[in-house]
Amino acid sequence: MEIACNVTRQAPLIAELVNLATAHWRGGASVRPLVGEELSATFAVQLGGRTGADLCAVPDAGRHLAELATELRQALLAERPADQAARINAMIGRYGAQPYLVEDVGQPFHLHFHGSGGTQVEALGGEFATALALIVDGYGPDRFGVCEAHQCEAVYIDLTRNASRRYCSAACTARAKTAAYRSRRHA
Repeated sequence: MEIACNVTRQAPLIAELVNLATAHWRGGASVRPLVGEELSATFAVQLGGRTGADLCAVPDAGRHLAELATELRQALLAERPADQAARINAMIGRYGAQPYLVEDVGQPFHLHFHGSGGTQVEALGGEFATALALIVDGYGPDRFGVCEAHQCEAVYIDLTRNASRRYCSAACTARAKTAAYRSRRHA
């Protein structure tokens, strides 16, 4: 199903944008959230291709991306499912997410949900808000979290079959396992 594939492509991008713009601790190290052109340039690389290039052409893209990242983080980490749904619905409305069919080279037609606004950031806002809604619908509202590794506040989106994800990355998983091993060994 293309919607699920689209969600699996969007989920890591959503988490990466949120982490680039909002995390103060990541992977056991203190980090400075990116802002302005640094944020837009770094995230454009993550997007790649024409989408990344279009993003760099948006005036004040970094500020708008930071605002989007803050909205996404609030939706991801809402304490109650009703609050989460309200935040996601507000984003869908704000960014004017509308479905339309796209035929990419070498792929059959599939749905996109870009926002109806005029900039690449607004298009991403619509796409990301809809992806979150589809994740909540298909996987449940408890699939978003903050890394449990020491000194890491990066978010993750858990699309595993058994909802077992607890860390933002393989590196944090390894750090946590090493710390647990050392703790057991010293005890």
